[in-house]
This record gives sequence, structure tokens and C-alpha cells, in this order.
Amino acid sequence: MSDKSDQSTTEPQGFSWSGLWENVRILVIALAIALIVRSFIVEPRYIPSGSMLPTLEIGDRVVVEKVSYRLQPIHRGDIVVFRTPPQLELLGYDPAQAFIKRIIAEPGQHIAVHDGTVYLDQIPLNEPFITAAPAYELPELIVPPHSFFVMGDNRNNSNDSHIWGFVPEQNIIGRAVQRFWPFNRIGSL
Repeated sequence: MSDKSDQSTTEPQGFSWSGLWENVRILVIALAIALIVRSFIVEPRYIPSGSMLPTLEIGDRVVVEKVSYRLQPIHRGDIVVFRTPPQLELLGYDPAQAFIKRIIAEPGQHIAVHDGTVYLDQIPLNEPFITAAPAYELPELIVPPHSFFVMGDNRNNSNDSHIWGFVPEQNIIGRAVQRFWPFNRIGSL
């Protein structure tokens, strides 16, 4: 006969398989929630270039929300993050690369740049947020349906619609709403 109190166990003191599986389950659920939130609700983005100066500086980190454009239209003036437009893919840009620019014109609107001024439907825009007036000309264009004309706030140092054309609506990932880094520049956009 054996005495049950003499049996040894290979589990360390305080170890529990059920506790380990519970922790794994919690971790898997947390990762799934994080992936869902990042894919469909909000995600952080890093600003790698000076194309949006002075609004966004190199190294700034922003929150991009992805929900509002499912509920309301995209508006002129919004700062948006979008996937590489087809025109740039043809030039060898990575299709997964993201750009950040400001919406300047919506579908059906006329856009032009003349003598350092951006014109929307033949009306000059007041743009106090830009680094400097554009030093280029752009003949009048009409924004096609389901597309947008975007420009960086650093007009003369921005790879944007004045160079390669329009952004298809389906390429827009979301709207930049908040800067969260650096701490001394935290705030809404």
C-alpha cells in the first residue's frame, strides 16, 4: 500500500496549469482586442518627413482615427493618412507605405496654383498653416469622383497631389486627430 502523502509532484510550489492557461487566454484576448482596435478604430503613426511642417515635425507621433469616415464624409482641411496612390505604385513605391497630407479639394472641386496662391473653385485660399507660399504653378484641375487633392503644409517640399495627382477615397486610412509625442507638443490637430 502506498501512502498518498508520500507521492511527490513535479510541479513547482504554487504552479498551476489552470493558472498558466488562464494567463495565456487573457494574453490572446488582449492581443486580439489590440489588433481589432488598430485595424478598425485607431492607430499610432510616426511622421518621417518634413512635408507637413510646421503643423507636424519629423519625429512627431500622431493618433489616426479610422471610424469617422465610415459615418461622415471626408472634409477639406482634414489631415489624412493614406496608402500609396496607384500613380506612385507604378513608380515603384511600396503599396503599403503611408503618406500624411491635408485635404485641399474634394470631388468635383476645381484646384489651381498660380503666383504662389492655391485657388479652390477660383477663390484664393487663406492658408496660415503653411511654411511658405507654393513656388510652382498648377493649371486648373477638376477633382474626379471618389478622389481627393492633397498637399503637404510644407508646400515646396512635399510629394503630393501637385506632383502625382489625386488620392482615391479607398486609399484613405483615416484622419490624424491628435499628436501624442513629443510631450511638449501634445495636442489636437
